[in-house]
Amino acid sequence: MILPTALALGAQLMMPVADSVPQLNVEQVCEGIAQQGGVTFHDPSIAQEKKNCLQSEQTTRDELVKQWSNFSPPDKTSCVNESRMGGESSYTELLTCLEMARDVRAMREQQGAANRGDQPPVTGGKPPR
Repeated sequence: MILPTALALGAQLMMPVADSVPQLNVEQVCEGIAQQGGVTFHDPSIAQEKKNCLQSEQTTRDELVKQWSNFSPPDKTSCVNESRMGGESSYTELLTCLEMARDVRAMREQQGAANRGDQPPVTGGKPPR
Protein backbone atom coordinates (compact mmCIF):
# COMPACT_ATOMS: atom_id res chain seq x y z
CA MET A 1 0.00 0.00 0.00
CA ILE A 2 1.36 3.42 -0.97
CA LEU A 3 -0.03 5.41 1.97
CA PRO A 4 2.16 3.85 4.74
CA THR A 5 5.25 4.23 2.55
CA ALA A 6 4.43 7.87 1.86
CA LEU A 7 3.82 8.52 5.55
CA ALA A 8 7.13 6.90 6.50
CA LEU A 9 8.99 8.98 3.93
CA GLY A 10 7.23 12.15 5.07
CA ALA A 11 8.08 11.44 8.70
CA GLN A 12 11.72 10.89 7.79
CA LEU A 13 11.86 14.19 5.92
CA MET A 14 10.37 16.04 8.89
CA MET A 15 12.98 14.73 11.35
CA PRO A 16 15.20 17.45 12.75
CA VAL A 17 18.80 17.45 11.63
CA ALA A 18 21.48 17.04 14.26
CA ASP A 19 23.41 20.24 14.68
CA SER A 20 26.53 18.96 12.99
CA VAL A 21 27.56 18.42 9.39
CA PRO A 22 26.19 15.06 8.25
CA GLN A 23 28.37 12.27 6.94
CA LEU A 24 27.58 11.81 3.26
CA ASN A 25 28.74 9.01 1.00
CA VAL A 26 30.30 10.92 -1.89
CA GLU A 27 31.92 7.85 -3.48
CA GLN A 28 29.04 7.29 -5.90
CA VAL A 29 28.86 10.89 -7.15
CA CYS A 30 32.65 11.10 -7.55
CA GLU A 31 32.72 7.80 -9.42
CA GLY A 32 30.09 9.11 -11.83
CA ILE A 33 31.89 12.41 -12.33
CA ALA A 34 35.17 10.62 -13.00
CA GLN A 35 33.60 8.24 -15.50
CA GLN A 36 31.94 11.09 -17.38
CA GLY A 37 35.36 12.61 -17.97
CA GLY A 38 36.99 9.40 -19.17
CA VAL A 39 37.21 8.20 -22.75
CA THR A 40 36.35 4.64 -21.75
CA PHE A 41 35.57 2.97 -18.45
CA HIS A 42 39.15 1.63 -18.50
CA ASP A 43 40.67 5.09 -18.95
CA PRO A 44 43.53 5.42 -16.40
CA SER A 45 42.65 9.06 -15.75
CA ILE A 46 39.35 7.98 -14.13
CA ALA A 47 41.10 6.98 -10.90
CA GLN A 48 42.84 10.36 -10.67
CA GLU A 49 39.60 12.23 -11.46
CA LYS A 50 37.82 10.31 -8.70
CA LYS A 51 40.63 11.09 -6.26
CA ASN A 52 40.44 14.79 -7.19
CA CYS A 53 36.69 14.77 -6.69
CA LEU A 54 36.96 13.10 -3.28
CA GLN A 55 39.58 15.66 -2.21
CA SER A 56 37.35 18.50 -3.40
CA GLU A 57 34.38 17.07 -1.49
CA GLN A 58 36.50 16.78 1.67
CA THR A 59 37.60 20.42 1.29
CA THR A 60 33.96 21.44 0.88
CA ARG A 61 33.00 19.41 3.97
CA ASP A 62 35.72 21.17 5.95
CA GLU A 63 34.26 24.51 4.83
CA LEU A 64 30.79 23.33 5.87
CA VAL A 65 32.11 22.48 9.34
CA LYS A 66 33.38 26.06 9.68
CA GLN A 67 30.13 27.65 8.47
CA TRP A 68 27.55 25.18 9.86
CA SER A 69 26.45 27.29 12.84
CA ASN A 70 25.73 30.25 10.53
CA PHE A 71 22.93 28.45 8.70
CA SER A 72 19.37 28.35 10.02
CA PRO A 73 17.97 25.05 11.36
CA PRO A 74 15.09 24.93 8.83
CA ASP A 75 17.55 25.43 5.96
CA LYS A 76 19.83 22.72 7.34
CA THR A 77 16.94 20.27 7.58
CA SER A 78 15.68 21.04 4.09
CA CYS A 79 19.08 20.99 2.41
CA VAL A 80 20.34 17.85 4.17
CA ASN A 81 17.15 16.01 3.23
CA GLU A 82 17.49 17.21 -0.35
CA SER A 83 21.14 16.17 -0.54
CA ARG A 84 20.27 12.64 0.62
CA MET A 85 17.45 12.11 -1.89
CA GLY A 86 18.21 10.33 -5.12
CA GLY A 87 21.10 8.23 -3.86
CA GLU A 88 24.05 10.43 -4.82
CA SER A 89 25.13 12.83 -2.07
CA SER A 90 27.52 15.74 -2.39
CA TYR A 91 28.89 18.23 0.11
CA THR A 92 29.17 20.71 -2.75
CA GLU A 93 25.45 20.38 -3.41
CA LEU A 94 24.68 20.71 0.31
CA LEU A 95 26.79 23.86 0.72
CA THR A 96 25.28 25.41 -2.41
CA CYS A 97 21.76 24.70 -1.15
CA LEU A 98 22.52 26.25 2.25
CA GLU A 99 24.13 29.35 0.73
CA MET A 100 21.23 29.87 -1.67
CA ALA A 101 18.65 29.45 1.10
CA ARG A 102 20.54 31.94 3.30
CA ASP A 103 20.85 34.46 0.47
CA VAL A 104 17.18 34.19 -0.49
CA ARG A 105 16.18 34.68 3.15
CA ALA A 106 18.39 37.80 3.40
CA MET A 107 16.98 39.17 0.15
CA ARG A 108 13.40 38.65 1.35
CA GLU A 109 14.21 40.36 4.65
CA GLN A 110 15.67 43.34 2.78
CA GLN A 111 12.61 43.55 0.54
CA GLY A 112 10.32 43.36 3.57
CA ALA A 113 12.26 46.14 5.30
CA ALA A 114 12.09 48.28 2.17
CA ASN A 115 8.34 47.70 1.89
CA ARG A 116 7.89 48.74 5.53
CA GLY A 117 10.12 51.76 5.08
CA ASP A 118 12.69 50.45 7.61
CA GLN A 119 15.57 50.59 5.17
CA PRO A 120 17.83 53.64 5.21
CA PRO A 121 17.67 55.81 2.09
CA VAL A 122 19.96 54.99 -0.78
CA THR A 123 22.93 57.35 -0.84
CA GLY A 124 24.32 58.92 -3.95
CA GLY A 125 21.03 60.38 -5.14
CA LYS A 126 19.40 63.69 -4.34
CA PRO A 127 18.70 64.19 -0.63
CA PRO A 128 15.04 63.95 0.41
CA ARG A 129 13.18 67.27 0.71
